[in-house]
Amino acid sequence: MKCHRALLGTLAMLALALAPACRNTAEGVKEDSRENAEKAKEGSEKAADETKEAAGKMSDEASKAGEKVGEAAKDAGHAIKEGAKDVASEIDAKKQTVDVKTALMADKSVDASHIDVDTDAATKTVTLKGSVPSQAQRVKAEQIAHDKAEGFRVVNQLTVKKS
Repeated sequence: MKCHRALLGTLAMLALALAPACRNTAEGVKEDSRENAEKAKEGSEKAADETKEAAGKMSDEASKAGEKVGEAAKDAGHAIKEGAKDVASEIDAKKQTVDVKTALMADKSVDASHIDVDTDAATKTVTLKGSVPSQAQRVKAEQIAHDKAEGFRVVNQLTVKKS
């Protein structure tokens, strides 16, 4: 029994000696936990700031891309508008060619069988080429071209060839 008492006494002494160490260990764990929580908070704040900064940069880049798309769309619209004007001018020029040629063929005082009619949309010019049998027909053909091709300049390159 003495042995048991001695053993119990030793255990009691050991427990008393270790109690402050356990208390120190528990407080150390609490302190470590507080420090780790603070570091985690700082890390999350830094990550939030970096995320905001990245989002701002992405927003700026998206805005720049949007501006470039807008400019490209504006340029494309302008090109389409100009192309439409060119097509309209070409159609008008072709119409003038047909109108003048038809009027020349319909007029019985002009032999239009050897007359070519060319129209230039860019210069708004109708050119009569070929030949007619008399000076009177040459003048009449030019007059018909002037009457039918309003807004166009008429260039008379017809030659007189007597048959």
